[in-house]
Amino acid sequence: MFDIAQVQAAPSKDLLTPDNSVALFVDHQPQMFFAAGSGDRTAIINSTVGLAKAARAFDVPTVLTTVAAEAFSGPLLPQLAEVFPEHEVIDRTSMNAWEDEALVAAVKATGRKKIILSGLWTEVCLVLPALSALEQGYEVYVVSDASGGVSPAAHEHALQRMLAAGAVPVTWLQVLLELQRDWARQETYGAVTEIAKEHAGAYGLGVVYAQSVIGAHAAG
Repeated sequence: MFDIAQVQAAPSKDLLTPDNSVALFVDHQPQMFFAAGSGDRTAIINSTVGLAKAARAFDVPTVLTTVAAEAFSGPLLPQLAEVFPEHEVIDRTSMNAWEDEALVAAVKATGRKKIILSGLWTEVCLVLPALSALEQGYEVYVVSDASGGVSPAAHEHALQRMLAAGAVPVTWLQVLLELQRDWARQETYGAVTEIAKEHAGAYGLGVVYAQSVIGAHAAG
């Protein structure tokens, strides 16, 4: 029931913060990219790296996983690995990452309930762990533009299936700005604007323009 007396200037508990979320990158590998046909693959790579840099900038715990890296799918996307050079990559045999004990243990060890999830392909390696985690009480935020399926229909239908189960659709830039949320947060302001300039396309150019005309502390 709405009570106007309870209205206050405060963020929703549904919002992602550096303290309540964990980032999970699933199977961003060459073989998976070869068959990704739901969108421009270069754009998916750009979004994935932008998302990874956002997680790093805010010290969001991050879990990296691959499937059959040595036998079939190839190594983790090099641009993603470069963002987390010290991270262990959990390699699996299961298509459903949530059936791998080491991966689930890594997510549990963070103590976080909100999973920022991205991966290839949307209709297999993303939807399966999403549904599994949701059933066990996690909140799943699916980063649609850092993920891809074998066709537009496969990607969209998988997103619809996850949404119907309770997942929340987001984009990588939305995650970045939601984690920042206030331009007065100077400790991450510089990192956020640099990530935007490098990966956010026309918006990033807008930041370049604003900083050149207004000054180095122009808000995005």
